[in-house]
Amino acid sequence: MHSRGILLSLNRILVILGFLISAGAAHAADSYEEMLAAVKNGNVPVINELLGKGIDVDSTDRAGSTLLMTASSLGKLDAAKALVAHKANVNARNQYGESALMMAAIRGHRPVVEYLLGSGAEVNPPGWTPLMFAAVKGHDEIARMLLDKGANVNASSENGTTALMLAVKEGNLDAVLLLLERGAAPNLRNLAGATALGLALEGGRKDVAAVLIRAGAEQ
Repeated sequence: MHSRGILLSLNRILVILGFLISAGAAHAADSYEEMLAAVKNGNVPVINELLGKGIDVDSTDRAGSTLLMTASSLGKLDAAKALVAHKANVNARNQYGESALMMAAIRGHRPVVEYLLGSGAEVNPPGWTPLMFAAVKGHDEIARMLLDKGANVNASSENGTTALMLAVKEGNLDAVLLLLERGAAPNLRNLAGATALGLALEGGRKDVAAVLIRAGAEQ
């Protein structure tokens, strides 16, 4: 009987602990959703309040995207500043290898890009780079900003893609001109053997092809 009583007591304790853990997890989830909403709305007072209550500034969603990535992708500069002020990791990467700087660059949020660069964001990470993200969407002013900060104009991704190839494929002429002006090599090949000129011709980008040929590009 004594042993049975002990087992019953242990079972009760385990049930209580399970309840407390579940309640804690639910509270944490609610707090994260509240923080995420504050970031999306650029509500700095709420962001600061929740961080002061212990919310992890580097909390992520299921894809591994941090709160700073969310703020950056939406162009919420004040939210980004608040998160960085609380020591958010500016160089965190999600499961797709994207950083906050990449997200700001591809969406054309120049003020956020400028702020992140001044806050230690990495310009030349391995693989895909912020410059590639700017080039693919033709954000040439952001591309210029990245190049001025030391972005490697000829960096290539795992499959050999360069910023020039991306700009060419999308027909972003101004970005192509900028990249060539800043030393982009026109005759590099990706792992499929394609050059920038080959991509231009394949996509019917005659104006881009003409610029590449003048720069010494070969198919």
